[in-house]
Amino acid sequence: MRKRAAVLCGAAVVMAGSFTAVPAEASTPQTAAAAQAAKLSWKKCATTDYPTLQCASLKVPLDHANPHGKQITLALSRVPHTAAKYQGPLLVNPGGPGGSGLTLAGFVASSLPKAVAAQYDVIGFDPRGVGKSLPALNCKPGHFDPVRPNSLPTTPAIEKANIQRAKSFARACGTKYASVLPYINTVQAVRDMDSIRAALGAKRINYFGYSYGTYLGAVYAKLYPERVRRLVLDSIVDPTGVWYEDNLAQDYAFNDRHRALMAWIAKYDATYKLGTDPEKIEAKWYAMRAALAKKPAGGKVGASELEDTFIPGGYYNGYWPYLAEAFSAYVNDKNANPLVEAYENFAAVDAAGDNGYSIYTSVQCRDASWPRDWNQWRKDNWAVYEKAPFMTWNNAWYNAPCAFWPTDSLKPVNVANGKLPPVLLFQATDDAATPYQGGATVHRLLARSSLVVEQDGGNHGITLSGNACLDKYLATYLTDGTVPRGHGEADAVCAALPDPKPLTSKAASTSSRSSTLHGMLGFRS
Repeated sequence: MRKRAAVLCGAAVVMAGSFTAVPAEASTPQTAAAAQAAKLSWKKCATTDYPTLQCASLKVPLDHANPHGKQITLALSRVPHTAAKYQGPLLVNPGGPGGSGLTLAGFVASSLPKAVAAQYDVIGFDPRGVGKSLPALNCKPGHFDPVRPNSLPTTPAIEKANIQRAKSFARACGTKYASVLPYINTVQAVRDMDSIRAALGAKRINYFGYSYGTYLGAVYAKLYPERVRRLVLDSIVDPTGVWYEDNLAQDYAFNDRHRALMAWIAKYDATYKLGTDPEKIEAKWYAMRAALAKKPAGGKVGASELEDTFIPGGYYNGYWPYLAEAFSAYVNDKNANPLVEAYENFAAVDAAGDNGYSIYTSVQCRDASWPRDWNQWRKDNWAVYEKAPFMTWNNAWYNAPCAFWPTDSLKPVNVANGKLPPVLLFQATDDAATPYQGGATVHRLLARSSLVVEQDGGNHGITLSGNACLDKYLATYLTDGTVPRGHGEADAVCAALPDPKPLTSKAASTSSRSSTLHGMLGFRS
């Protein structure tokens, strides 16, 4: 879980004025649900990047089966529509679980074509327990402080140290949030989304989710198919593998992306001077890892922290030039400073990251069953490691609290659905965080879905990232509901954007829309 690249209500925020919610479909008569709109009082919370952003809060039941019991608070954001044609609320979610969606509303509204965004109230929200929603969970502050034990459990002592960390985190969550944890899960978050719909006075919602947000959207659609108007899912979770099997599948895909980085570095030997053979470059990376296990760089970057630093490169190739420079400096110049800087930029966990991880574990450990016998974890992860060593054990320890979680598990939701209007899906063929099979599976499960594939794309979160081909399909669908209909598994195919070039001083100082988005998407989706 990396630091959040953008946090709402920071230094450039203005709070003033209030606005009442408007009905979500101008042609729809007020209903009993619409009366709840009075609960939302929108106030300006503008940022420099998103000057029209508004914020509100909504009380919802901690347990939706007990609507008059304890209440919690959801933090909401909105960029209001400005066009005469109004298509209702567009809820957006960046994934995680544990990602804050408040700033994402501003990003989506400013990244869509103006004529399209103007027809929607773009609604962001912090899911229960996240960010500015209350209570915000933080089970064990500093859990990821460096230097952690080596992730590779080559000795009983190393394995024991990592198991104790996982048990300690699970125990801290259970002690601190005993009354809350049973209600931190995807289904309760979906009930919250429907409360947001009702508070907005909308009969139906439009929804746009990335990563874990695709599972959130698919579960909403399963529970409330009649309340879905349009549904966009980008970088799609395989709902048949939540969550233990999905995490093992990630390990293979991240290993492939790490090797793609090694091949990219080999192309630019004149810049990085690490060689022209990807396999030999990869061997140098593992030698660096072994050296850092013995002597952490700057007292911060040990073997586990090195993995943390390079894992974001599996999500977004825009980070590759920075990672390659740090790698090169350490190997060729014995200079660890760029590596420490890369760790601090891409991997160091702040309070928002601690909160995000607390929700990540709370949701995933509760959503579905995990092996409770550590021998099963050991067997499965060593088997995967033999073929995919890059992230396997790092990922295992990231999820290990679920082996010791203090709540019982629920059953995953079968998202198969034949009751929806046309649905639009986006999936990159080489996505590591949500491998391609997830997109193909959901395409089969949602009867009227259309799948747009980014061929040879390896990034996670592919729309509104600079690919005009993908964005055209998105804009067309949000304009009038039209989806592509093709033959075969994919209904449309877009070429991936080119891989980045090595940094120049100009490139290093330029912030792209794509990097902004990837700073918002929660890692370990």
